[in-house]
Amino acid sequence: MTPDEHATAAVGAHAPATARSLTLEHVSVTYPGGTRALRDISLSIAPGEMVSVVGLSGSGKSTLIRTINGLVPATSGRVLVGEQVVGGLSGRGLRELRGGIGMIFQGFNLAERTSVLSNVRVGRFAHSPTWRTLLGIASTEDTRIITEALDSVGMLERAWSRAGALSGGQKQRVAIARALAQQPSVMLADEPVASLDPPTAHSVMGDLLRINQERGLTVLVNLHLMDLARQYTTRMIGLRDGELVFDGPAAGATDTDFETIYGRSIQRRDVLGSAS
Repeated sequence: MTPDEHATAAVGAHAPATARSLTLEHVSVTYPGGTRALRDISLSIAPGEMVSVVGLSGSGKSTLIRTINGLVPATSGRVLVGEQVVGGLSGRGLRELRGGIGMIFQGFNLAERTSVLSNVRVGRFAHSPTWRTLLGIASTEDTRIITEALDSVGMLERAWSRAGALSGGQKQRVAIARALAQQPSVMLADEPVASLDPPTAHSVMGDLLRINQERGLTVLVNLHLMDLARQYTTRMIGLRDGELVFDGPAAGATDTDFETIYGRSIQRRDVLGSAS
């Protein structure tokens, strides 16, 4: 193999599916009982963008992300991932859509009694025959993808460790590796650093930014911290009481913009602080 062929193979080894756009057209969500979580939200996120969704608890951030992968259905309006209308999918179609969307949660959602490797292998289930999933037998290709995902977040040496024995930051990196193992075109992160200390939070956000830049993934991350949104994302969407109140460059967002999003004055807890 020539040097150019080696280079091409190296890129192809971790290339995800082509990044897809995200579109919400006049989307509203009302939960049973009458709580209106989203109110007529319209926005478009281009393939490969790194976008933060900022707002206080109850602003609609989690609902917005969950409408994108079909966990929460839109009461009205349309949600599209690329050209696919999410609300029109069910069964196999919805499973296939979710197979191309990596999801990272605040609570990690790991099987803590099993190994790191087993947790990351879950990311390949949507792409593997049922018999391999049931028997826990990974193909050579799946093993390569899983190994690469762990290595990309610095967790390969802990592959055989029990997930429950890891620190919070390590668990979140395993969750990122699991999402990467899907080889997704979109990555959604719902408050991924809310339970982490400042140095670890900065490290995890750095991982997400690097993944966005190196792999070209569309990344949408929920945050409530001003400095993280400004430092790690290029565009910021602000939600307040389910309404879109800001949409612009993250680095240029002023304190006044954040006060509009929060509906109050800035407080100490709105800034995470230094990584050191």
